[in-house]
Amino acid sequence: MSRLAQVFSDLPKGQKAFIPFITAGDSGLDNTYELMLTLVENGASVIELGVPFSDPMADGPMIAKSHERAVELGISLKDVLALVAKFRLVNSTVAIVLMGYLNPIEVYGYQAFARDAQANGVDGVLVVDMPPEEAHDLKQQLDANEVDFIFLVAPTTTDARIEFLATIASGFVYFVSLKGVTGAGHLDVDSVKKNLARIRRYIDLPVGVGFGIKDAQTAQAVSENADAVIVGSSLVAFVEQYGEDKDKMLASVGSLAKEISSAIN
Repeated sequence: MSRLAQVFSDLPKGQKAFIPFITAGDSGLDNTYELMLTLVENGASVIELGVPFSDPMADGPMIAKSHERAVELGISLKDVLALVAKFRLVNSTVAIVLMGYLNPIEVYGYQAFARDAQANGVDGVLVVDMPPEEAHDLKQQLDANEVDFIFLVAPTTTDARIEFLATIASGFVYFVSLKGVTGAGHLDVDSVKKNLARIRRYIDLPVGVGFGIKDAQTAQAVSENADAVIVGSSLVAFVEQYGEDKDKMLASVGSLAKEISSAIN
């Protein structure tokens, strides 16, 4: 059983997974490491680490700026893998998912990336700009190294596409609750409920919901139907605001993480 599968299997009945997102290297790798520990202390079951990229087209302004800051610091995919390895020295239970874009993985090489991801303790990979129909070669390498391949489902995704995703996705499915980029818009909880029911007709994996979840109240509402709640922009905002004041940054991120994890369980 993969670590991601174990995370969901170990959740007590009625409890949902809290999956916070932060961009690796935003305000420095040492700060990201401490943020990871803070998130674990405050209820994270899985941590999504954004892999810095110079053109994060699927991300809204808040997370896009975090990519820019990390890129300016020279943070590479290799650095992110080393960060995960450092985290694994102190934590072997919380799952780590890398969320990013295809270009850095192509440059690294599929085989080498999958091998090093597994060796450094990565549990899942989500490539936001890789169409599922083109994912065969990367999936083959990830499967060979027992790293889960996670895919996005949007409100506009057709039933036929969801049925296809059921044949290649593993770990969990990430439902994008809003049309558009991260951090956008108003979340329609009823629409989320209907879409989750639609996804579950075809896919027998946990479904996490992200985009538009900004506080404990929204997280609680979404958790009524989701298996996991994914929160990014609201946490990244604290890194931007307090990046030069580590204590305030950690306290603010920890406080929001605790509020959200408490609200969904």
